[in-house]
Amino acid sequence: MELRHLRYFVAVAHEGHITRAAEKLRMQQPPLSQQIRSLEREIDATLFVRHPRGVVLTDAGRSFLADSEAILAQVEHATRRAQRTARGETGRIAVGFTTSAPFHPVVARAIRQFRETRSDVSFVLEETGSSELVSGLREERLDIAFIRSGLADPEGLVVYELQDEDMVAALPARHPLAKRPSLRLKDLAEETLILYRRPDGRGLYDVIIAACSAAGFSPRVGQEAPRIVSTLNLVAAGLGITIVPASLSRLPLEGVTYRPLKGRPAVKVPLNLACRRNESSAAVLAFIDLVRKLA
Repeated sequence: MELRHLRYFVAVAHEGHITRAAEKLRMQQPPLSQQIRSLEREIDATLFVRHPRGVVLTDAGRSFLADSEAILAQVEHATRRAQRTARGETGRIAVGFTTSAPFHPVVARAIRQFRETRSDVSFVLEETGSSELVSGLREERLDIAFIRSGLADPEGLVVYELQDEDMVAALPARHPLAKRPSLRLKDLAEETLILYRRPDGRGLYDVIIAACSAAGFSPRVGQEAPRIVSTLNLVAAGLGITIVPASLSRLPLEGVTYRPLKGRPAVKVPLNLACRRNESSAAVLAFIDLVRKLA
């Protein structure tokens, strides 16, 4: 039995006449009659009572009509859903990001704009370290990941450079340096720094260490924290100063004030987008395209 047999049967049932049904189906009456008889033999039930002026459904025919209409409706629904999925209008996108990435305006803006035009695409968000994000991409638990560094082993993956973001100093609100409108990196040479712990924070960590070295000093690292937000909590407690992406300055935290870092060397950290090189999901590809355009 094929779907066309169900469509033939439903057309005849609705028209109550084989010739009119054949005209609607744009086929000849004899082949349609033959297909209906073949269907009745296949299911071993009489579906129509034939009269000179048309046909009438039997009890078996009425039962078969209800199920046939349901099957055809489900097939139509499945077809439309597959077409929408192929156009990227429905589906699911698993997005991973390092701790600092969700504060960047590009990330939130991309998700918001994508949802406005493709409301049937759902997002699953996961925050973790860079190594776990890369594993998630390779194991297909994640579709894309916002990261702060490149990849040591890029096999099977591609990384798009989105933006270089300025970093700022986060100080206790009553720290003497907080009286200045801006700071130079070397102003922090004698300060105790609180850094985001490696290896999860290796992108930010390495940028800060390299910048301090370029400024002519080796930073005094007092503490390392497992999350970048935790470094800000330690700053609020007066345990030191930290350096964070400028987008984190949008995070209000009592006892913490932010100051831009001026002069050379410029302290910037990248925001990158990583995904599988052979990605085929239309929704994922459309989201990647939107992110790159916004950046």
